[in-house]
Amino acid sequence: MIKIGLLSDTHSFLDPKIKNYFSDVDEIWHAGDIGSMEVLDELRDFKPTRAVWGNIDNHHIRSECSEFLRFKIERVEILITHIGGKPERYSKPAFTELEKNGAPKLFICGHSHITLVKMDKRFNMLWMNPGACGYKGFHKIKTILRFSISGNKIHDLEVIELGKRA
Repeated sequence: MIKIGLLSDTHSFLDPKIKNYFSDVDEIWHAGDIGSMEVLDELRDFKPTRAVWGNIDNHHIRSECSEFLRFKIERVEILITHIGGKPERYSKPAFTELEKNGAPKLFICGHSHITLVKMDKRFNMLWMNPGACGYKGFHKIKTILRFSISGNKIHDLEVIELGKRA
């Protein structure tokens, strides 16, 4: 079993509460709009971290991260990108990636600042957006997700509210 901490849209701010909630995770996944190398470095110093760049990320972050990250944990294929759209209405780059390389079991994106977990029946994949955990944006509550992967199962999903944005 692997325990995952999922976040997005830090926008150069890493809420200290995140480390408490992610203290027992095996990996952290960041779905873009990291905002600064300091945030990425702090996450990497804390736990093994996988990250994609977002639309606000500069050339330093883009040289460290990719637009799409596809990998496998246990028997679950994962695809992470920042701007994914939403189930049934994917962004053009995300849809092209799904059409070209196939749908994973788990699709993760950020960007919208809206927490949503939904099964996409068209692609037969679980779609996750952890919302936003930074102070920039229109979201009212900062959120992150925590879940586990065992074999081909994604389980024990938790939506964690960190408090008000401002």
